Amino acid sequence: MATHIKLSLDTRRKDISAFPLVYRLTHNRRTTSISAGVKLKKSEWDQKNSRIKSTYKGTGSITRLNNTLRKRLANMIDVVTRLEDEGTLRFMSLKEVRQSIKRVSKKVSLFDFTEKLIIDMLTANRVGNARVYRHTLSAIKNFTKEQDITMLEVNQDFLHRFETWHLSKGNSWGGLSVYLRTLRAIYRKAIKAGLVVEEGYPFKNYTIRNGKPRKRAITLDLLQKIKSLKLEPGSPLFRDRQIFLMSFLLNGMSFTDMCHLKLSNIIDGRIKYTRQKTNYPFDIKIDEQLKPILEYFIQGKEKEDYILSIIKHSAPISQYKDVLWARSRYNKNLKKIGEMAGIEETLTSYVSRHSFATGADDLGVPLTAISQMLGHQKISTTEAYLAGLRTSKKDEYQDKVLKRFKE
Repeated sequence: MATHIKLSLDTRRKDISAFPLVYRLTHNRRTTSISAGVKLKKSEWDQKNSRIKSTYKGTGSITRLNNTLRKRLANMIDVVTRLEDEGTLRFMSLKEVRQSIKRVSKKVSLFDFTEKLIIDMLTANRVGNARVYRHTLSAIKNFTKEQDITMLEVNQDFLHRFETWHLSKGNSWGGLSVYLRTLRAIYRKAIKAGLVVEEGYPFKNYTIRNGKPRKRAITLDLLQKIKSLKLEPGSPLFRDRQIFLMSFLLNGMSFTDMCHLKLSNIIDGRIKYTRQKTNYPFDIKIDEQLKPILEYFIQGKEKEDYILSIIKHSAPISQYKDVLWARSRYNKNLKKIGEMAGIEETLTSYVSRHSFATGADDLGVPLTAISQMLGHQKISTTEAYLAGLRTSKKDEYQDKVLKRFKE
């Protein structure tokens, strides 16, 4: 190949104390350079091994800086290799090759890129996702003490240091996993946008630990206790008990999705909707036990009215706040309901969803079916192999769970 790149110190200028470190690009016997963004003394540069010596004081970690420089060089070489494989390299000028490299290897701010993703999510009404990305960005800013970093600096060393910092604060593995999964998604989006190359992906050999999950499910017998409680019709406790049962009877539907349900989602004895969190389409049969609960909520309402009357606004952010406020009140009432039913486990909006999944699993419903009924899109290779479970089969499994609940 008539094109190659190497990292070197540009010492052509005289009478200066520090020289720029550059990536020297040679193409068809012509040469240009791309700045590495670092200036060094001659004594601080190891020309033989193409690395910065430990005597350099311009960074907090020589190892991290050298790793970043080598990774960027590898990214540049990858661009050249792809151009050669595509058969276009030999027809390109030195300037065109340099521009192609800079487009991919340019310094992309993690903070700026994440902010852009958050804005895009808010524009697309994905307020919940935007909130998770905002919390993740805030955690990273706390870790770096508000000092921005490039996407190329998000490497395995960064991940391990962030992990250590997070846990040293007494925080949980569960919270860390949320941040790291979000950061992983950010990096993947940067790859898709052509801002970094896949070879620099830092999560290849890094495992995100979830920690021990907190128990959230209760047995079907305890659900029966909640169902049998004598509560005053029309009271807040009665209303929220009905919402809790409604969630269970709709295959563990999330509280947010129930808030967004309208009468128009009820079609031919089924509830058809798209999950707010993932845009996953659902088509659920209305069980006989659910009909009186729906009747309680939809009396006197029009087709475009919300079934639960929780959302009061039209703007997505305002709707999100409506749901947050209602969920807080809902969880407080569920705690009281659980105490009244003699249930030790604290009831929350998640318990009905987890209980449906656990009840289905206890009755031998296949994991792939449970995954589809809950709308989980990623599971195992087996699920991918059996994807596209028939609606009639899902109805059969739903009947199996709810029949046991009715007994």
